[in-house]
Amino acid sequence: MGASESGSEPVGRRGAKATALILHAALELGDELGFEALTVEKIADRSGIAKTTIYRRWPNVSAIVMDAFLSQVMKDAPIVEKATVRETFAAAMKLLIHAYRGRNGLTLRTLIGRAQTDENLRHAVETRWVEPRRQSARDILKRGMRRGELSPDLDPDIILDALYGAIYHRLLVPYKKSVLSADFVDALIAIIFNGIESRNEESV
Repeated sequence: MGASESGSEPVGRRGAKATALILHAALELGDELGFEALTVEKIADRSGIAKTTIYRRWPNVSAIVMDAFLSQVMKDAPIVEKATVRETFAAAMKLLIHAYRGRNGLTLRTLIGRAQTDENLRHAVETRWVEPRRQSARDILKRGMRRGELSPDLDPDIILDALYGAIYHRLLVPYKKSVLSADFVDALIAIIFNGIESRNEESV
């Protein structure tokens, strides 16, 4: 895949339909052929959208795949705030690992791999997926700290690294027990939150 930052432009109703067809075709062909074999020509043929139209919205295949990934994973794995911070992250992380067990995980592994040598794609992954999601999660942690639910002197980024770093380790590093499961999330949540939740215990 080529090297550039994703950057599709806002479009009207017809354009939105064409965009959906293009992104669906990219994911479908990625499943069938592997993302390394994707070309704009193949996406145009599968989607029925002219190649010139595709190039007006995306500079290359990497940009299309980035938007295809975002369109799917943001729908499949939203962060929805619950009654407590612990419940919020338990729910969000379970949705995320469910999404990563399928096509989204394969797509993200491809994007992260390519991003190691493609600075523009790396910037797109950071600014369009990782950082917006981390900011939402930081805000949730900070609200929990202000409510007294969590210890007040925490570094939100370290907490997020501890929570999500374990997921990405299992996603990207193959080993025998690298299973993404609800039980894994429950165990991880217990270990992290037992250490960061505020305790107002009376002296005995």
